[in-house]
Amino acid sequence: MKNQTMQNSASNRLIIQALQTQAQQLLPLITQALSALQYSEIVHQRIAQQNALKTRGAETKTTATSCYQGLTRAKHPQFGSVMIKWQLNAFENHDLSGLTHEYDVLKSLNALLQNQSAQKAFVPSVLTCEKISIQAMGQSQQLMALVMPYYSNGNLAKQLTNQNRPSLTDNHKHHFIKQAAHLVAELHHAGCLHNDIKPSNILLNAALESGGHNISETSDLVMIDFALAETIHQPINSNPAGTPAYLAPERWQGQRATIKSDIYAFGIMMVEILMGERPFQIATESIDPMIDWATQHCQKPVPKLPLKYSGYQCIVDKTLAKRVERRYQSMGDILLDLGKV
Repeated sequence: MKNQTMQNSASNRLIIQALQTQAQQLLPLITQALSALQYSEIVHQRIAQQNALKTRGAETKTTATSCYQGLTRAKHPQFGSVMIKWQLNAFENHDLSGLTHEYDVLKSLNALLQNQSAQKAFVPSVLTCEKISIQAMGQSQQLMALVMPYYSNGNLAKQLTNQNRPSLTDNHKHHFIKQAAHLVAELHHAGCLHNDIKPSNILLNAALESGGHNISETSDLVMIDFALAETIHQPINSNPAGTPAYLAPERWQGQRATIKSDIYAFGIMMVEILMGERPFQIATESIDPMIDWATQHCQKPVPKLPLKYSGYQCIVDKTLAKRVERRYQSMGDILLDLGKV
């Protein structure tokens, strides 16, 4: 077991080193392409490589393809401060379906908000979507850049770090939980499942009031990252796609996403906001993390909150119920119970 763990660690180090080398080649080229579109003060915050299998021809030969995805901060003379989510593919393996899907979802949700002008925006607006041809790594590549406003206050995960968490009052925590519940409820009302609800996918649209007083009753949060989003009535993906720490038991058992799997992820996040850590954990040196995560979600009991948060216990119990029929039916029901806390 120990030897296997050491081998896995060595393999991970090699993968990270390879990605760092590729990033040193790619990021200057992406900076150059964005600069040509009048973006300035460009700061690359994240880069990742994704691999997929593509089937070709009658003999169904599969070949491994890869693309690069990243998140970049910049300024633009027309849009101001922006965040740019981008994806880079070689033309011969041209498949921008992931980011194109996210663009389509955001565009649809923005159109819905424009038709219902009295509502607060619960997703970022799409400022523009660029497609650029560049030469990188010895071949022609297609760069797709989805441009959205930059939120200087960061995401909810940032507020839950050891550094920032001590300044959060119980009022702040309740505010985050309630407004996050509103976000998910609005998304479901729009006919959409998120499938990756977690603190890092929720941004703060306004600064917190100091001391936890006079916190606004209106939403100051927005939801991002719709790469895995599906329509409520026609979910497609039965694979357990998403972030393992937030994935509902039925998803590990091969069932499709539903409103109740989003509700489960919200329940994990709710405990994380209250307690500063998720209710289910696995060892960092796990040999098979997917099996360990599945075991945690499917078998480990729902956590008991300390006395000071006992008013939330019944909500946590019903959001994290292992069996879907015992879970909340809708986010609206959760909001009703949150109003009683």
